[in-house]
Amino acid sequence: MAYWLMKSEPEELSILDLQRLGTAQWDGVRNYQARNFLRSMAVGDLFFFYHSSCPQPGIAGVGRISASSYPDPTALEPQSPYFDPKAGAEKNPWSAVSVEYREAFSRVLSLGELRDQSALGEMPLLQKGSRLSVMPVTAEQWQAVLALRG
Repeated sequence: MAYWLMKSEPEELSILDLQRLGTAQWDGVRNYQARNFLRSMAVGDLFFFYHSSCPQPGIAGVGRISASSYPDPTALEPQSPYFDPKAGAEKNPWSAVSVEYREAFSRVLSLGELRDQSALGEMPLLQKGSRLSVMPVTAEQWQAVLALRG
């Protein structure tokens, strides 16, 4: 099993939305490196659900990959903010995965709190200039973050 961190703006999809829905499509990733990480995911992999671009960014909970990557249908939908006019049914460069809810933390683990943990010093999320919306997490980093949730 692999571990990941995936970012979403809470007004787009929050951990509480995922809890309510049970499952959701994780789409709209338009960075090739992040897309490649999506393509590396397997059913059963776990991910930290990170709330981004909001008043309190941070890790809000845990989800699970419920379906491995498939062509992102939002790239083909003209009304979607993730529409890609260069994508087509035969050649869609973008991928999505299906995810399911596992756990909402009792509080959001802030970037500051994460940065204070020496065990997380190499975590891609905490590296200067890191803006990827999907990134790997090591087993050690996974355990260190889980220990913070209380």
